[in-house]
Parts: sequence; structure tokens; C-alpha cells
Amino acid sequence: MNTSDGWRPLDYAKVGRSSVRRRARGMTHSEAVAALEGAELDAHLARRDEAAADDGGRRAAELAEWQRVVQLLAAIGGPYDPDADIVVQEELAEDRRRQEAEQQHRQEQQQIADRADELAALAGAGRLDRTVASRPGDEAARALLDNYDYRVAAVDDWLAHALATHSGHYAAPDTRATAATLLPAPVRARAALLAALARTGAPVDGDLEFVGRLAQADPDATTALAAWLDNAAAVKGGAA
Repeated sequence: MNTSDGWRPLDYAKVGRSSVRRRARGMTHSEAVAALEGAELDAHLARRDEAAADDGGRRAAELAEWQRVVQLLAAIGGPYDPDADIVVQEELAEDRRRQEAEQQHRQEQQQIADRADELAALAGAGRLDRTVASRPGDEAARALLDNYDYRVAAVDDWLAHALATHSGHYAAPDTRATAATLLPAPVRARAALLAALARTGAPVDGDLEFVGRLAQADPDATTALAAWLDNAAAVKGGAA
């Protein structure tokens, strides 16, 4: 399973600003003023040309950037140096932060996809059992298999057992609470019933295929049954 890098539409306004900064490098204030006047003339002519007006906002961004450069040079003198322009450097720093975040996201998505492949392969080979510890991100990996991979049923059974027995990363209470928002209702219901059955002393390591069928057919009723079993056990324990 492969993840795509995604596609980002071209930011014409950003292209326009970058173009102005390249052309403005080394300009004095008077030279920038002349360039601004030329940009204003181009914008005026373009307003009468419908084809030229459809530029994705680039022309307006160029005009605004020339205006900013002129104001900057009027305040600090010249020549213009984008490397010393605080606005430019802040934008570049933000671009780097966004690129790093996107790269991290792509890596995380690829790791999830790889884990989904691993779980599916183990399930297909009949080796997805308690010897395989659950770990953070398994809920997202399971979601990738949903609706297109028949092996997701075995993954659901494995996750339900891990959640019921608090094994793997479900040993942490916070992680079990988070699972309630990440796993489908049938998986949570199956885990609840398995845990309730275990608290009655019944073995839950054998073939309990009926638990999965109940949870899939009616998660709410399955969860209610689990609560009833827990209450019954508590009453019995109190009476004893």
C-alpha cells in the first residue's frame, strides 16, 4: 500500500510576489517607484483585457508587492535586498515549517500504510494473534483496510481482544479511552463483551465467533449485555 505525495495548486499570488522580489533586488527607491508605475500601467491595461485579467491574482499581488517595496525603501533607503527583508524571511521560514510538517505527515501516513499491509498479511496467514502486540497507529491502519480488504474482520477480532485484555498499547488507560473515538462501534462492543465474559471467569481465548456476530449485528445491544454481565457479577459478589 503506497501513499501519494498529494497535489498542491499553484499559488499565482506567491509566484507574483517572488517575481517582484527577484526583479527588485538591488533597486534604489527611485528605480522601484518607476517599476511600480509600470506595474500600475500594466494593471490598468489588463482590466480592459478579459483574457489578461484571468491570472489567478498574480498581477494584483505583483502590484501590491511593488507598493510594499517602495514603502520599505522610502523608510530604510536602498538598494533593495530580499535577504534582509523581514517580511520575505518570515514567509520563507513559514514555507520551511509547512514543508517540514507536510514531510512528517507523509512519513506518518506511509508508516500507517505499511502497518496496514503488515496486519493484513498476518491476518491472511492466520498469524495475527496475541503474540502480535498492538501499537499506536493500529486504529488508523485498520481504517485503511476497511471496506476493501476482507482481512479487516480478522484485524477487528485481534483489536477487540487486545482492547478487552488491555494488552499492547491498550495497557494505558488513556489509550483505551482514545480507542473509543477511533475504533468502530462493533469492535468496541466486541471488546466490552469479551472483557465482561472474562470477568465472569469464562475463558475468552477460544472460539467466540458469536461475540463478533452479536457485536456486528447490534453494537448497542452487545454493549448493554456486557454491562448487564458486569452488574450481575457485582451483585453476586456483593451477596457473597
